[in-house]
Amino acid sequence: MPFISLPKPLSNHYIHHNLCFNTNLPKWKTTTTRASSSAAPGVDLNTLQSAIDKKDSSAVKEALNQLNEVGWAKQWSSQPYVSRRTTSTRELTTLGIKNAENLAIPSVRNDAAFLFTVVGTTGFLGVLTGQLPGDWGFFVPYLIGSISLVVLAVGSISPGLLQAAITSFSSVFPDYQERIARHEAAHFLIAYLLGIPILGYSLDIGKEHVNLIDEKIEKLIYSGQLDAKELDRLAVVSMAGLAAEGLTYDKVVGQSADLFTLQRLINRSKPQLSKDQQQNLTRWAVLFSASLLKNNKVIHEALMESMSKKASVLECIQAIEGAA
Repeated sequence: MPFISLPKPLSNHYIHHNLCFNTNLPKWKTTTTRASSSAAPGVDLNTLQSAIDKKDSSAVKEALNQLNEVGWAKQWSSQPYVSRRTTSTRELTTLGIKNAENLAIPSVRNDAAFLFTVVGTTGFLGVLTGQLPGDWGFFVPYLIGSISLVVLAVGSISPGLLQAAITSFSSVFPDYQERIARHEAAHFLIAYLLGIPILGYSLDIGKEHVNLIDEKIEKLIYSGQLDAKELDRLAVVSMAGLAAEGLTYDKVVGQSADLFTLQRLINRSKPQLSKDQQQNLTRWAVLFSASLLKNNKVIHEALMESMSKKASVLECIQAIEGAA
């Protein structure tokens, strides 16, 4: 899942990768979509498309609000009231979250599989090449065996490089792409339901993220004055991907970046939360987002399909509204 960097002063964009904050925005390819493609007759989506193209958060919100008023963007900001409460692990289990007690424990599935493959492969090749005649039977196994040591050294000196290799290797898992789509579509959908405009997204390996824009929220985060109301909203969006995986799989793989993002948001909020309050916020955010995902399962699946086809942001919004 995506790497997170906090916003810089005077930036115009609030970005989420599971949440991701960055002012160096990619130039997303967009396709101008006419209202006749899937909107109701007489509904013009060109204003919304133009706002997305300009990366103007205020204009995106205004366009969606206007579309909501004329009866098209009915799902936009349809869940404006988010109120934190005390939540237990049992509630998560009752809702359908699998292994709820382990949600906050980072998964080592991909790391273990990568290292096991490297060690196993080099060990097998070392034994095999040990049968070569003469000095070849000594030097070749020695060189092959050193690969594992090099991998461990790289992990110690430059963990980012090793993580990139592990991420690429993870694509061999049959459920990897489906997990990514389910995870990122959950962030996209929950943000949309809570009224936080989406700027872009990516499902590319190592670059998975959903970008959100909200100048007001960004200023609060940068100043370290994120209030409880906005923290709750962002916590729900942050935990959406984790919740989506938890509802489907026995083990959640992509929660590390989400939990890291939530912690960064908590650290920039006022008043500061105690450890118990932070744990409760995490449980509640997972419960709330999981509830929304269960209640909007058809929409979530439709959005997953659109994102998997690399649809534009506007096309994804159309998929949400069309599946409602």
